[in-house]
Amino acid sequence: MTDSITAEKGAPLSSRARDHRQRQTLEAALRQARYEVLPLDGTAAQVLEHVPKDVSVTVTASPRRGLDATLALSETLARDGYRVVPHLAARLVVDDAHLRETLQRIDEVGIADVFLVSGDGEPVGDFRDSLGLLTAMHRHRSAGLVQHLQRVGVTGYPEGHPLVPDEQLTEALRAKQPMSTYMVSQLCFDARAVSAWVRRMRQSGISLPLLPGVAGVVEQRKLLRVAQRIGVGQSARFLRKHRGIGRLLVPGGYRPDRLVRALAVDLADQTGGMAGLHVYTFGAVAATEDWRRTALERLAGSTDDG
Repeated sequence: MTDSITAEKGAPLSSRARDHRQRQTLEAALRQARYEVLPLDGTAAQVLEHVPKDVSVTVTASPRRGLDATLALSETLARDGYRVVPHLAARLVVDDAHLRETLQRIDEVGIADVFLVSGDGEPVGDFRDSLGLLTAMHRHRSAGLVQHLQRVGVTGYPEGHPLVPDEQLTEALRAKQPMSTYMVSQLCFDARAVSAWVRRMRQSGISLPLLPGVAGVVEQRKLLRVAQRIGVGQSARFLRKHRGIGRLLVPGGYRPDRLVRALAVDLADQTGGMAGLHVYTFGAVAATEDWRRTALERLAGSTDDG
């Protein structure tokens, strides 16, 4: 198989048909990919310069910058015409009144999608986890507090959580499912780990569609630091193991070609419930968008060539 996201020519007809479907699936996933960005000074300018308006943008939340930074950037990008998905971190929401204010702010700019996480650090108020925040938010939505919100995402953990047992994570997902629309996976580099986890979740009765979380074009050392910090141990080991072979890591940074090509099998299998890609840019917005655009051009070229 080639190093780009295209399939080899000269394959048997059945393989060609399979590859054609996977190319179509990858093209759709890349066109519908969403970028995760950081609420930092200059991020809005980066997005405006490099990201097309048909790409959704999610805005992270952190204890250091607070929830207001997330909301402010989300409001700016929404007014500029982007489909924006603010991250609402439970531990950054003070109380029910703060939650109401937050929901009203995002509703005023027409935001239709939010992504809930528990967040890092100590809680600033009443909410300790995303299930508690989701339950309160669902109550407000049912009461008609917001008009535009249609989609609510929650986190999935294909490689587990460093502090929470797998059984507890599964039970939490089961409780969140009736109030949620989709899942986004933690950062992952091993497609097999994602596929195996999706199968386990389906067997456990979790049917929410999954957006696999993949890294964009990011400097290698930074990516390894992030992977180790957030606890994706198996993927961090996988990344280190493949550092010197096959261009998984290349001069200039990590490129997700191999991973998204490996995920194409599950993305093409509509019964598995994988949908789209959630791309962690880690600030490398321009490089990641250049990669996506180039990948789409290669896919279009391979289709034109038959």
